[in-house]
Amino acid sequence: QVQLVESGGGLVQAGGSLRLSCAASGYSLSSYVMGWFRQAPGKEREFVSAMGRIGGYTYYTDSVKGRFTISRDNAKRTLYLQMNSLKPEDTAVYYCAADYRATPSRRDDEYDFWGQGTQVTVSS
Repeated sequence: QVQLVESGGGLVQAGGSLRLSCAASGYSLSSYVMGWFRQAPGKEREFVSAMGRIGGYTYYTDSVKGRFTISRDNAKRTLYLQMNSLKPEDTAVYYCAADYRATPSRRDDEYDFWGQGTQVTVSS
């Protein structure tokens, strides 16, 4: 099975940018569809973005469309989330997830493998 470790979180002012990375070890990353989710304090975990095994089937939640970009480098076994024009409401712990399924899902209960998360805090 795959192990996932997120990095790249931090404190940034509104309007700023961050790039999250999710490093995978274990099986080849190209075997998995990948997703990003986030959980803000007092809220349920929510879908952010997902991508198919070789980069197709890219999905975003409406609130991040045009600001966030998901990408993956299977050779480097790394998933990325470029976050631009950050807003205070983007503040959350961000998690990457992986699953063997054929196409990526927006549902967190359809992912079997999870990282521990990285904190993103956007100040106003």
